[in-house]
Amino acid sequence: MLATLFVVAVAVFIMMRFSGDPVSALAGPDATPEQVAEIAARWGYDRPLPEQFLTYIADTLRGDFGLSVRSYEPASAVFLERVPATLLLGLMSLLCAVLIGMPLGIIAAVNQHSAYDRFVMGLSVLGFAMPNFFLGILLILIFSLYLHLLPSFGSGTWQHLVMPVATLSLSSAGAIARFARSCMLDVLNQPYVASARARGIPGFRRTIVHALPNASIPIVTILGLRFGDLIAGAIIVETVFAWPGVGRLLAASVASRDLAVVQVIVLSTALTMILANLAVDLLYGVLDPRVRRSSR
Repeated sequence: MLATLFVVAVAVFIMMRFSGDPVSALAGPDATPEQVAEIAARWGYDRPLPEQFLTYIADTLRGDFGLSVRSYEPASAVFLERVPATLLLGLMSLLCAVLIGMPLGIIAAVNQHSAYDRFVMGLSVLGFAMPNFFLGILLILIFSLYLHLLPSFGSGTWQHLVMPVATLSLSSAGAIARFARSCMLDVLNQPYVASARARGIPGFRRTIVHALPNASIPIVTILGLRFGDLIAGAIIVETVFAWPGVGRLLAASVASRDLAVVQVIVLSTALTMILANLAVDLLYGVLDPRVRRSSR
């Protein structure tokens, strides 16, 4: 985990420094050479890159992520201010995706090769392949401009949450449905499921009690990846709907060359993904006793 975070820290430092001159972006096109030099000295950009990097790593290890060049507030405070909005959007989207995708995938597996199976898989492919920005704009056109049912941007009420959640949920629900169907088909073809069928166990009990727990490990994996992607996956959606979350903050910070805020967001995204993968690894042992036995 520490090695991964260090590599991410090095990568974001290098990419942000070599993707453009932050001093020119801060000073503007009409700044005099004296003003440019003053800005560079104020933010430490006049020092050699190795010295800047060592200072950046040392400050990060102390929990000091620097100041935002836009608000002059600590970058960590600017980031934490936007976290609740992103968590609300991401967790609601993930919950809706699970509630939609899991039942659809399980029922499609039980009714393999049926018209329902083909219909669900077609919807899954459509949802997974449709770009978020296109779906978001389409929902705004239908429900805001034509029907006048929902607000097109902002936050504050549950109506503001409907379209962003729907946009994020669709692609995740499609992926979860496909994974759930594939995993359930593998398990339903196992001998112990056929034995349960021969003993007269009802189909619902066979599916939920016998098959689903054994098919849950790959499904938990994709859920962990989706949870770890809460921040990065919401950038486009938050921008389309002007949702005041971390994703929109990241887009604005990249455009304004606010390096401190970009660095803390990228590191936090990496840490979220790492912790989500760690939680998935630990859940493997809970869901499958064979994993616990093999690790002893």
